[in-house]
Amino acid sequence: MSFPNNRMQRLRTSESMRRFVRQTALSVDNLVYPLFVKDGKGLKEPIESMTDCFHFSPDTIVREAEQVAKAGIPAVILFGLPKKKDEIGSLAWAENGVVQQAIREIKKAVPQLLVITDVCLCAYTRSGHCGMLKDNKIDNDSTCELLAKVALSHAYAGADIVAPSDMMDGRVGYIRQCLEKNGFHDTAIMAYSAKYASAFYGPFRDAADSAPAFGDRKSYQMDTANSDQAMQEIALDIEEGTDIVMIKPALCFLDIIYRAKQRFDCPIAAYNVSGEYMMLNVAAQAGLLDKKSAMLEMLCSIKRAGADIIITYFAREAAKLLKS
Repeated sequence: MSFPNNRMQRLRTSESMRRFVRQTALSVDNLVYPLFVKDGKGLKEPIESMTDCFHFSPDTIVREAEQVAKAGIPAVILFGLPKKKDEIGSLAWAENGVVQQAIREIKKAVPQLLVITDVCLCAYTRSGHCGMLKDNKIDNDSTCELLAKVALSHAYAGADIVAPSDMMDGRVGYIRQCLEKNGFHDTAIMAYSAKYASAFYGPFRDAADSAPAFGDRKSYQMDTANSDQAMQEIALDIEEGTDIVMIKPALCFLDIIYRAKQRFDCPIAAYNVSGEYMMLNVAAQAGLLDKKSAMLEMLCSIKRAGADIIITYFAREAAKLLKS
């Protein structure tokens, strides 16, 4: 028998020893902070469904972006709430849309902060679906053309990375070709490559006013039971020109993050989504767990699974702890 020659607890005897042999190092450099930008001026409105999250207007979001950069977080991702919706989501690619305004303001004030933009139509269409409808079904190809227009408008405004979250087939190729054609060779794409039709998006849909008016998104987002299909989705997006791939949500799909990291030689992002965020917050508010410890454990698990980039509403709070 190996005991007592092998005592595993020898390497756990103190915090210094645990740090000395720690395999996974969670860093502020891994974090992206999501921000919601809403039409208007002087706005900082609490989002009822999401603790410590707010709707900002393009002018007030600058102060928040400055604080994010000061915390050492390298990037934000922007989600827009337009002043009105229509059948095709036309304000998504408007030159003076809320996201486009926010990009310009942030890049002017904090040029070193990476600005990632969500590219989708769900918050801009009356249907609340992520694409154009034909006979109440998603019209994939016409949607791809509009998504390319959205991405291009974000690039013109100064976005560093565009992030299509719609799950249309072929949209990465449409966007890459459009960006190249218009001279945006250095604008990166972070595709929501394996985005599942998850139950954990509820608080976000309230925050972004993006819930579908009818039906669901299961015809275009992934079945939560499938894993091989995720590898195929990721491979296709890489072939079409994405620079970073994303798995969403994170916690219920750590196996997908792990498989992607083992198989693909590109940066892997994971989205620690609103339902995961609020699940922990509600438990902490009820006194069922220690919020700070649980938060770091959650984020570390995502990093340990293989994520290079973690999009999380905990980013600012985690950054303080990681830098202390």
